[in-house]
Amino acid sequence: MSDLFAQANPGLEQLPLPDADVRFQREVYPAAQCHTVLHQLMDETHWRREQITLFGKQHWQPRLVAAHGDDGLAYTYSGLTLPMQPWTPLLSRLKQDVEHIAGVIFNSVLLNWYRDEQDSMGWHSDDEASLGTAPVIASLSLGATRVFKLRHKTRADLPTTMLALTNGSLLLMAGLTQRHWKHAVDKSRNACDARINLTFRRIIQTV
Repeated sequence: MSDLFAQANPGLEQLPLPDADVRFQREVYPAAQCHTVLHQLMDETHWRREQITLFGKQHWQPRLVAAHGDDGLAYTYSGLTLPMQPWTPLLSRLKQDVEHIAGVIFNSVLLNWYRDEQDSMGWHSDDEASLGTAPVIASLSLGATRVFKLRHKTRADLPTTMLALTNGSLLLMAGLTQRHWKHAVDKSRNACDARINLTFRRIIQTV
């Protein structure tokens, strides 16, 4: 067991992935509470639609985003720098609960609002220098279930792993996961209600 998860909740299930430390827990919160939190986040968050740079070209992100964290922090990825808004009482409570499960102290959270089945996230790794060499990413899902895909960067013999991120579930990625794996959330062929994903992380330097 990774030292980073020495205090983790025993409800976490280890995924059998080589070169990775990925764990999953369903129903961190009951459905009724998730519904309340989801709509509160929709209403009180200052959502932004941002452009990122991919292969030298500007693209609109196919979802809405927001970032909150400790004073003085900013998060940069794909040519986009998001200044941190202050923690709200709701986000502070969620952070505290996630920290209790993960056994890790986080100083920031990136929120993604998938408004419907057309919103998505392309293949990438959370391997920015500001997160360190072995970051812990704790991903809390609220609302509609979406399929989370993982594929190894160099081993073509390994099949793509697909995991249904259900309402109220928590996914933890740690160790060398970001070095060896990419992940994505594709558009859905079926109609989807709203989903908000909160990815708690620890920024160790601002670049």
